[in-house]
Amino acid sequence: MYRIEINGSIVEADKSKNLLEYLRDDLDLTSAKNGCREGACGTCMVLVDGRAVKACVLKTDKVDGKKVTTLEGLSERERDVFAYAFTETGAVQCGFCIPGMVMSAKGLFLKTLELTKEEVKKALVGNICRCTGYVKIEEAIMMSAEILRREREIPKRECKGMVGAHVHRVDGPEKAIGEGKYAEDIKIEGMYYGGAVRSAYPRARVVSIDTKEAEALEGVLGVLTAEDIPGLNNIGHLSFISDWDTLIPVGGVTRYRGDAVALVAAKDKEVLEAAKKLVKVEYEELIPILTVKEAMAEGAPKIHEKGNLLFHQTLERGDVDRAIAESKYVVTNTYRTPATEHAYLEPESATAVPTEDGVQLYTSSQSVYDEQREVSRLLGLEPEKVRVSSALVGGGFGGKEDMSVQHHAGLLAYVLKKPVQVTLSRQESIYVSTKRHAMEIEMTTACDEDGKLTAMKATLLSDTGAYSSLGGPVLQRACTHAAGPYNYHNIQVDGKAYYTNNSPGGAFRGFGVTQSAFATESNINQLAEMVGISAWEIRHRNAIRPGEVLPNGQVADEGTGLVETLEAVKEEFENNRYAGISCAFKNAGIGVGLPDIGKCRLTVIDGKVHLRTSAACIGQGVGTVNLQVLCQTTGIDPVDVVVEAPDTHVTPNTGTTTASRQTVFTGEAVRVASLELKRALEGRSLPQLNGFDYTGEYSGVTDKMGSEKENPKSHIAYGYATQLVVLDEKGKLEKVVAAHDVGRAINPKSVEGQIEGGVVMGLGYALTEVMPFENGMPQVKFGTLGLLRATQVPEIKPVIVEKNTEDLAYGAKGVGEIVVIPTAPAVQGAYYRFDGEFRTELPLKNTAYKK
Repeated sequence: MYRIEINGSIVEADKSKNLLEYLRDDLDLTSAKNGCREGACGTCMVLVDGRAVKACVLKTDKVDGKKVTTLEGLSERERDVFAYAFTETGAVQCGFCIPGMVMSAKGLFLKTLELTKEEVKKALVGNICRCTGYVKIEEAIMMSAEILRREREIPKRECKGMVGAHVHRVDGPEKAIGEGKYAEDIKIEGMYYGGAVRSAYPRARVVSIDTKEAEALEGVLGVLTAEDIPGLNNIGHLSFISDWDTLIPVGGVTRYRGDAVALVAAKDKEVLEAAKKLVKVEYEELIPILTVKEAMAEGAPKIHEKGNLLFHQTLERGDVDRAIAESKYVVTNTYRTPATEHAYLEPESATAVPTEDGVQLYTSSQSVYDEQREVSRLLGLEPEKVRVSSALVGGGFGGKEDMSVQHHAGLLAYVLKKPVQVTLSRQESIYVSTKRHAMEIEMTTACDEDGKLTAMKATLLSDTGAYSSLGGPVLQRACTHAAGPYNYHNIQVDGKAYYTNNSPGGAFRGFGVTQSAFATESNINQLAEMVGISAWEIRHRNAIRPGEVLPNGQVADEGTGLVETLEAVKEEFENNRYAGISCAFKNAGIGVGLPDIGKCRLTVIDGKVHLRTSAACIGQGVGTVNLQVLCQTTGIDPVDVVVEAPDTHVTPNTGTTTASRQTVFTGEAVRVASLELKRALEGRSLPQLNGFDYTGEYSGVTDKMGSEKENPKSHIAYGYATQLVVLDEKGKLEKVVAAHDVGRAINPKSVEGQIEGGVVMGLGYALTEVMPFENGMPQVKFGTLGLLRATQVPEIKPVIVEKNTEDLAYGAKGVGEIVVIPTAPAVQGAYYRFDGEFRTELPLKNTAYKK
């Protein structure tokens, strides 16, 4: 028996157990989050005798006789201060890491409240944030210390919720103090724990599956195989390419190490793990295809029946070969970009509860309606029989668009008729989840004697891994953006995505443009050198301006602000010897002729407006944006608005949080619905409108790929950006200036946070993040992914450019993805100026950040 003082009360643990599990599962203290269980991420930070320690690396016997404090155990005054400071500074995005950050801060405060920025960074060295870039978290900690040191009252903040104002995030306080519920925090009476038995090989035929021994283990509810699936086994994010098997059947062939062959449900996590090991699977091992070249080879085994080529995209405009032949300067390089891990702080989790004729799911994803569609297909049910409600989402970046645990939880609960929660361990998440697509790009870029771009020719090869996921659209976006945001019209692009037996490639912030922009912008650096002008000047001469035509044929609208972003960084570029620069553009909305609809339902209940959309907040703050659009349009006070969580049975389908689309599409739908509410309010008060229920809709109409129009409209809007990266005399990161044309900043503080977080993600992509594969299996742990920590992040200066005056969503453009795109090529340019070595592979080699 171990006696531990936890939050001032003595508890007795009857066995040695992981402290994090004991806190969460036995005591229901869920502010400590399960991020990695390997002592790397810091989401489970607690105080042990006043020192900040990661709970996941301790057992209850190691804290026998000690004092343990979780965030729930802080004083009400401290919790209020942290809630205010972290919300006021915009430090909360997805929020999953924030309770751990707060506890690290509390550990520092016990030593001193007179803080320096360096002390704060050092205190956070054990905590990782993937969303914010740490900048605003550091500001929040400094603000908290100042309020506590001076014993100040927490400021009262009056806010009308207008567009353009720093409006506090609607979910900020609950996330900051650990009260908000994420998927794994959900507990259902009588709940079982589920998990998958995964393939032992990247490619193998399943000869037999023996579940008898596992089923006989005490505490096991049941074991399911493909034969138990009542609907269709194969699912997929794109309904017209449903090629991802939920469970590999006997006689079927596995396609990567993450494939599931059986599902187990058990009374607790220990029994679950023991039972999974008792499932006996016999395999006939087959030779895997691990590279695109192997997949392309004549006579190569087919990973899918249709063959190994998933998608082929070609784009051609003008006479490319002639333009290149007549150009003064031409450069050709081959670039290689790696598969990388999303590394959202919250591992995948879902809880399913059987209903009378279906199932209720509580999930953490980027679209409840995508989950409803895929799970209902799996269960053979009408979609309305599957209800999906969203908990808070602890980061996504595209990685939570595909099914990971939702379908497994739904299947177990539906077949076994008990509530089941399925959560991936961090290592399992790394093995199972989608990655950024590895690509090889051969690119030729040409210009005239004055540095005016004349032509671009590129071949792209993408490793889409074992399943399609979004491999086609990702490659398409890499191709459509490959020429960059410049004014020239001779382009030829040939892109192919191939299946391999590696982890599937999927949606990832930047969506293919991170890869092609690295090639484009690096080539332009060489051309500038040939012409004898600066990297800034060649971009300024070619930058797309309003009324000019992009390489894809779309006319740049009056809100195009690329030149303004370039001019915002000019002085810094000219004043720093080792400065690299890069431009980028990125679509807002799915575009290319595909249906793209935003919806918002406004319902007045008891004198409050319930704002209902299914737009998933993965940290970008879309709920707050929608609140601001509503308040701006109607004049309603934010205190009279309730922002509801996505729920397929309450909130209308406003599409996936992807393609930097939600602010524009759902924001405009909110505006449309709000105009109707405003009309209804004429001469009446909100309580008099009880029962008002209206759904507003916005549909973005674009032209399909291959349109014969001279100037097709590929996308509703484009954001533009210029980023500048400065190195010091030792080749270390010193400063990043990131100027972004966002149309109009609905919430400037949130836009700054998106920029800062995207920059840090881009710096990691450029310099430190690596994911080697061996026999199709990622050879990393969370702690060895190369994620940048607070002490490694340089000064970041966000610059917001607002130029768009369109009524659509009050002029806003999507900013979620573009923030990560220009960073890596800007770093490449900085190192090229630093040592003269022209690097063509990510992460960049021979830098101050080499392993």
